[in-house]
Amino acid sequence: MRFRILLLIAGTVAAGLGLLAVVDGAVADVFRDALYTTVLYLLVLLAAPRARPTAAAGIALGLSFAVEFLQLTRIPPALRLVLGSTFNPPDLLWYAVGAAACLLIHRRLRRPGTGSG
Repeated sequence: MRFRILLLIAGTVAAGLGLLAVVDGAVADVFRDALYTTVLYLLVLLAAPRARPTAAAGIALGLSFAVEFLQLTRIPPALRLVLGSTFNPPDLLWYAVGAAACLLIHRRLRRPGTGSG
């Protein structure tokens, strides 16, 4: 299970980098934000593979929001590369979209008869 999650993380990062290579501007920002929360969702599942989709989505969304609001403070320069440096309220919406997409996909995959149990 954890190996599959690692593959999904790698695939999500690769998709994000590939997308950013061909799309820029607002569209890239929207997808980057949603994919950021997707990676956090997958990291939650990596740490707690039996986590319920709702809990994983809530934690991932909470972490995304925390990082965004942290940008309102004085972030040390070394951390700006990882955490960003500019608070942008619309990012909160796209984090929520990413968490919701993860929640819906995970629930769908967990349904009996979908082959993943």
